[in-house]
Amino acid sequence: MSSRRFDLIAFDWDGTLFDSTGLIVRCIQAACQDLGVAVPSDTQAAYVIGLNLQEALQHAAPGLPAARYPELGNRYRHHYFARQHEIVLFPGTLDMLQALKARNHLLAVATGKARRGLDQALAQSQLGPLFDGSRTADETAGKPDPRMLHELMREFGVDPSRTLMIGDTTHDLALAANAGTPSVGVSYGAHEPAAFEAYGPLFVAHSTRELHDWLLDNA
Repeated sequence: MSSRRFDLIAFDWDGTLFDSTGLIVRCIQAACQDLGVAVPSDTQAAYVIGLNLQEALQHAAPGLPAARYPELGNRYRHHYFARQHEIVLFPGTLDMLQALKARNHLLAVATGKARRGLDQALAQSQLGPLFDGSRTADETAGKPDPRMLHELMREFGVDPSRTLMIGDTTHDLALAANAGTPSVGVSYGAHEPAAFEAYGPLFVAHSTRELHDWLLDNA
């Protein structure tokens, strides 16, 4: 216990634990097409992953009148919930989480998803029992505002230096920087890892296996 570096490890969800980036991109594009607005490129749509839905859609469809964003959000949810059964864990994710729990780390989720969406995902994946806590963008503040990490650290009485944030986007790493916690990036999600350097992650993993090994050696 005394040699453990981090007591609390917070994970982003989409693109970090779940291989959902491609589906989210396609659903954003389909929603824009439904409303007859310019369809964002794959890169543009992937950039907004990790933000809360309202902010993400504003970035993805900047030409849409503000009054129509709820309509765009409804179309996105329509497409996403119709296909969310296609989403799977990245290979090795379950083993990694179980290994961390066996070492008595506190595990949490810090996500741009809404609470309804995260609860559904936790239930369908049967990962709920592995996590000690979670925060979603609709119940606190969206990334990169540090509030969700601040709330998790207060809940468990853990200092920033003993907390690690792991994510696949610059929004995740900016969240960690704003909360004063170390971070680790993963390159297999939504954002290109070259953009991570500005946020000083301790490590950038290129597979779940690399992340697993690094955490067992360094966390």
